[in-house]
Amino acid sequence: MNHPHESAAPALRRLLDLLASGAATEDFADVLADARRRGAPAAVLAEIDDATWQALRVHRTLRQHRRREAELTALFDTAGDLAASRELDTVLQAIVRRARMLLGTDTAYLTLPDEAAGDTYMRVTDGSVSVLFQTLRLSLGHGLGGLVAQTARPYATPDYRTDERFHHTGTIDAGVLDEGLVAIIGVPLLLGGEVIGVLFAADRSPRAFSPDEVALLCTLAAHAAIALDTAKSLADTRAALAELNSANELVRAHSAAVQRAEQAHDRLTDLVLRGAEVPDVAAAVAALLGGEIAVLDAEGEPLAGRSAPAGELAEAVAASRAEGRSVRHGELWVCAVLAGHDALGTLVLRGRPGLDDADRRLFERASVVTALLLLLRRSVAETENRVRGELLTDLLTAPDRDPAGLTARGRRLGVDLARPHLVLVAEPAEPAGPPVPDRGRLAGAARRYLFGSRGVSAEHGEAVVLLVPEAGDPEEAARQAAERLARLAGFPVTVGAGRPAAGPPALAASYAEGLRCVRALRVLGRAGEGASARALGFLGVLLGDGHDVDGFVGSALGPLLAYDARRGTELVRTLRAYFDCGGSLTRAKDELHVHVNTVVQRLDRVEALLGPDWNHPERSLELQLALRLQLLAEG
Repeated sequence: MNHPHESAAPALRRLLDLLASGAATEDFADVLADARRRGAPAAVLAEIDDATWQALRVHRTLRQHRRREAELTALFDTAGDLAASRELDTVLQAIVRRARMLLGTDTAYLTLPDEAAGDTYMRVTDGSVSVLFQTLRLSLGHGLGGLVAQTARPYATPDYRTDERFHHTGTIDAGVLDEGLVAIIGVPLLLGGEVIGVLFAADRSPRAFSPDEVALLCTLAAHAAIALDTAKSLADTRAALAELNSANELVRAHSAAVQRAEQAHDRLTDLVLRGAEVPDVAAAVAALLGGEIAVLDAEGEPLAGRSAPAGELAEAVAASRAEGRSVRHGELWVCAVLAGHDALGTLVLRGRPGLDDADRRLFERASVVTALLLLLRRSVAETENRVRGELLTDLLTAPDRDPAGLTARGRRLGVDLARPHLVLVAEPAEPAGPPVPDRGRLAGAARRYLFGSRGVSAEHGEAVVLLVPEAGDPEEAARQAAERLARLAGFPVTVGAGRPAAGPPALAASYAEGLRCVRALRVLGRAGEGASARALGFLGVLLGDGHDVDGFVGSALGPLLAYDARRGTELVRTLRAYFDCGGSLTRAKDELHVHVNTVVQRLDRVEALLGPDWNHPERSLELQLALRLQLLAEG
């Protein structure tokens, strides 16, 4: 029913309510339809229709503003992410997700080039359900992304499968098909005109992308490019800072090493100037390096610290000497102590298998300081030995002229002649032919042999005489001296030891005995050995001034005498009878009034006690002489 006075005001208010509530477009058409059903006049219907058209324009404008507002909000959020310097993966994931939301697509994804592999890979995906698609790698120039990367321009397709503008490949098409994508848009990530990646949005149904959507995706791509550039700049900055920190660490380490080297140099110099000895330097270096230092002389004997097997270090010492610096030997560091080409000794460092350059230089500097100390000690020792040698020469030349004066003179030089000393007489063991070894080399070897002790050496006659404080058995002292002097001199040396003596006359007599021992060793064909008169058997009894009969008898017959005393047997008497009877068992058994088997059994026991050579000519002579001397002593 028509109402002539009905107005359009209610409909207009309803349209305003729809605008205010953000209703759907279809709801606006219902207002005009309701007015027609109520039979509104034509003029009112025309007014409502015009108002509906205006309301739809406003609705469309508001919707555009809301979308633009959402886009701007997303862009501002992205800019905030960039400004906050968040993790690159987080920023890229947010950009891809916003692209998908703003464009209303099923998926969005971002690809980046892999310079090492020469292709591109999926860096970030959102909305993807296909593992094949998520792990897809695209060769350069292939697919829609390849076209975008080549031209640096955005491209969109409503149906990728039928679009012939792109270079299709089986791999790419399989990935797109597995994800179910149809409409795809891709825009380049540009940085300084260079494409550094591609941002995509895609739908699983045909769709045409508007210019506004392309522009929006390009803006998001620009933000992604900024994020990548910022990440690269941050990475470069971090790398530069790391390099700077490393350089600073190196500078600090070098500065600390220089300072430590200066302190070490000052400390070692101070030790030398204060007259420190080799052990003091070794202890200081050990404290500086945090290890254990041993100083060995040229023969491998320890001057400080623990000794080391010379054979094990020989190769390392030779290498250090050839290179002129320290070398590593297993867990040890070895450095030759050199004065020019002259080897004075070796430094051995334990407990520091890892030695940096600064500590290694410190270790090598310690070898130079040690060489200086050893040279100083050698120079002082040679000077002292020369002065003391003059005393020794005077003592051997005229011991009876002024014994008290010689003794007093010795005390002033640090040699107490009133105390027992061993006199060692050393001569070169002459080779089969010339040249004869130089006695001067033997004299130098003697000085090195006595280095660090209170001993004295001097050239006297054809020999070199060594006067050493009594230190054990003369036989052992002579043997050791012969071995070490031979190593130091470089040729065999014969050494004879006199008996321990005190006072100038007795020391001169001991020298004469030692000299006779040297000559006896030469006659016996034992040149290059060391021995005392006592060790020469009956010849030693004849040569020795003391004529140690008891010692000789004990040395020759001791095992038999002890056996007879312990068992009540008559081995000595049986041996005497055997020799007296010219080695005849029959005559010996008559002399002893025993059975011949008894004599044989006793002689077997003699052989067990004295050895199988008891009846050889030379040994037999010694035993017979000892038996005669025993009879004289008992008589």
